Amino acid sequence: MSSASTYARLLSVGSYRPSRVLTNEAVVAHLEVNETWVHRRTGIRTRGVAGDEETLAYMGAQAANAATRRAGPGADTVDCLIAASMTHQDPDASLARSIADLLPQPPRAALDVNAACAGFCVALELARCLIQGHTYNTVLVVGSERMRDIIADDDRATAPVFADGAGAVLLHGAPEPGIGAPAWGSDPAFRHLITRPDPTQDDGGPAMLQMHGPQVYRWVIDHLPDVAATALQRAGVDVRDLAAFIPHQSNDRIITALSVALDLPPHVTVARDITRSGNTAAASIPMAMDTLLHTRPDLSGKLALLLGYGAGITFAAQVVQLP
Repeated sequence: MSSASTYARLLSVGSYRPSRVLTNEAVVAHLEVNETWVHRRTGIRTRGVAGDEETLAYMGAQAANAATRRAGPGADTVDCLIAASMTHQDPDASLARSIADLLPQPPRAALDVNAACAGFCVALELARCLIQGHTYNTVLVVGSERMRDIIADDDRATAPVFADGAGAVLLHGAPEPGIGAPAWGSDPAFRHLITRPDPTQDDGGPAMLQMHGPQVYRWVIDHLPDVAATALQRAGVDVRDLAAFIPHQSNDRIITALSVALDLPPHVTVARDITRSGNTAAASIPMAMDTLLHTRPDLSGKLALLLGYGAGITFAAQVVQLP
């Protein structure tokens, strides 16, 4: 790496959305609620459901390829791939390696991260450190999830919310900072709020996700504004310097409450990909970033606050210059 490339920045973003779309009408067929109840409580109208052929590796590779294509000629030469997922079920196979091997020019280095819905932000910081430590010059960060595999269709807390999909960003060395130092960690005292308590079900299938929605809401509002403020401070910027806020797409009510708690100025655009994509865990932030830049290309190159949180409870936030 050139000595001038001391920092890391985002070059591009890409996403993959499953071909099958599940509406609220279809969701409530298994629940004792109506479509209005689902939309009012979550903000979601549709969510993607992966087919058998849309594996985590396939979706992740599609998102990664989209990101590298958008970065331009030569960007497909990637040194390392980091995959974030909480739904990778095979402990004997690396998801990152499986994704990498589907790319036109597979990177030699590949590793997995599981920090639940904060996984993308955690992986992004690892990528930043690898580039700024002069280990690699170009790193792909991919979030890929099949959340519908680990929820019960008759669970009102999870069935209306979770979805499948993948998102990816490409990072490169840069002479100026493009990604701020994170505010991150975990709060084990509240890990019971989002859990998969058993390794397997009686039938040998994956354990079903359990979530205590009202308590999660209170924890987020009580704790994450301070996390976001720390990330802004570490990046050396003020909330007024932001052009966008891209939180984990957990629930539209939570996104609204966080926006109010952060006292975002009117000019800050808030990503709400939750409406059409649902909660895709570690894939939600890059998917939301991709949607935001598609609808608002004028935000390219401007500052955005990313904020992820999920089971554990894990959390991570950082300020980035949008690709």
